[in-house]
Amino acid sequence: MAEVTRITRGCLPNGDNGDQFVVSETNIFVLGLDDANLRTLRRVPGAENYRYHQLLTQADVQEGEIPIADLIDRAVAELDAFDGEIGAIVGYWDFPVTTMVPILGRRYGVPTPNLEGVLKCEHKYWSRLEQQKATDAIPNFALVDLDGDPKPPEGLSFPMWLKPVKSFSSELAFHVKDEQDFTEAVEEIRAGIGRVGKPFQYILDQVTSVDIPPEIADAGALAALAEEEMTGQQAATEGYVHDGEVVVYGALDSLNYPDSSSFLRHQYPSQLPEPVVEKMLDVSKKVIQQIGLNNSTFSIEFFCQPETGDVKLLEINPRHSQSHAEMFEDVDGVPDHYNMIELGLGRRPEMPHDKGEYKIAAKWYHRRFEDGVVKRIPTEEEIRRLQREIPGVEVDVVPAEGQRLSDMDAQDSYSFELAFVYVGADSEAELKDKYQRTIDSLRFEFEEV
Repeated sequence: MAEVTRITRGCLPNGDNGDQFVVSETNIFVLGLDDANLRTLRRVPGAENYRYHQLLTQADVQEGEIPIADLIDRAVAELDAFDGEIGAIVGYWDFPVTTMVPILGRRYGVPTPNLEGVLKCEHKYWSRLEQQKATDAIPNFALVDLDGDPKPPEGLSFPMWLKPVKSFSSELAFHVKDEQDFTEAVEEIRAGIGRVGKPFQYILDQVTSVDIPPEIADAGALAALAEEEMTGQQAATEGYVHDGEVVVYGALDSLNYPDSSSFLRHQYPSQLPEPVVEKMLDVSKKVIQQIGLNNSTFSIEFFCQPETGDVKLLEINPRHSQSHAEMFEDVDGVPDHYNMIELGLGRRPEMPHDKGEYKIAAKWYHRRFEDGVVKRIPTEEEIRRLQREIPGVEVDVVPAEGQRLSDMDAQDSYSFELAFVYVGADSEAELKDKYQRTIDSLRFEFEEV
C-alpha cells in the first residue's frame, strides 16, 4: 500500500466507533490520464482508497509523433521522482500505452500484462498467424511488403482492406475495390506509416525478453496487411485474463453510419441473437488462450451475420476499450475500468452484471463528414443544462475552437469526431430519442475549407 495517508473516521478493529485512524491510499499511475476517464475512474469500487496520478499526458501518448524512447525515459523520470510507493501502473489507450505498461510495470515490480502477449495482439500479421491456429473465424489475409512495386497478394480477391501491420483507430485503413485503389492506398500508407510503425519497430528491436518469430522479424512494423472484406454487423467482446484464466464479461454492438465504415454508436448489451453472441464468446476465449495474453484486459472486434450465425474476427486489442466504460456502468453498475484497476493491483476482478440504472446504454459518435475549421463549440453551461434536461446523458466535446478537423489525430479516413455522447436508457427506442434530442441541442459552427 502507498505511503500517502489520510485521516478518516470509522470503526476500529476493537469495535470502538468514532475514533480517528490512518487509512493508506494506493497510488495508481495512469498513462495518459485524461479528465473524462478520471471522472469514470473515480466511480469504480474502492476508488475512495485510490489516489490516481497522471503519468504523461493524453497528448503525449496520442497526438503527433510518438518518440517512444523519450516517452519511456520521461515516464521513468516521473516515477523515480515520486516520493511514495507505486501501487499500480495501468493504461487504457492503444499503442504506445499498451507496450509501455508492461515495460514500466516490470521495471517497478508491480503486476502487469505480459509483453509477449501484448505484442502478439498488437502486430496485426503476428496476431492473424496466431488466430488461425485457434479458429477458422478469420478472413483470408496476406502480408504486403511496401518496398518496390507492391501488388495485390495472390489468392486474395477484391474488395479487400489494406492497413499497416500496426495502426489504431482505423488510421490508414483503406477499403480497396480494384488495383487502382490498391496502388493509391499503398502510397498513402507509405506516407503515413512511420508515425506508429517506427516507434513500434523500436519496441520490437529493443525487447530481449520476447522470442520474436523470424517471419515477424523479417516483416517488421513497416509492412501492411491485406485482408478480404468482411461484411455484416460489427460487434465486440470485452474480457480479461487473470493468472491464465480467460473471462469474457460482455458483448456489445458497434453500429455504423449508413453507407459508411465510421462508427455511429456502440451499444451494450449486444442485441444480436444469442447463438451469435455465444460464438463470439467462444472464439474470444480460444484466441486469447492461443496468444497467451495474461493479466490484462482485452477487447475483440467482430463482423457478424445474424441470419447465418457466422462470425469473423476483425482484431484483438490487448486492453479494454475506454469507450465502453460508461456503458458497463449504466447497465452493470460498475465501469469496466474496474477490471483494469483490479488486475493492476494483482487481484481477480469480480465484475457485477445487471446492477446498473439502465437496461441498455450506448456511446454515440457525433461526426462531421466534411473538413472545416471549428469556430464554435458547445459551452460547459450548455452541456450541463442539456444533461439536466435529459437524464442518463453525458457529453464530451472532441475538437477545440480554432482547430481544423483534418489536423486532429486518431481519426478514421472518412470523417471527424465532434462529440462523444453517452446515453443510458431502458430501450433502443429511448436510446435513439435521447441521442437525437442531445445532438439537436449541441451548437457547433464551422468555417468551410
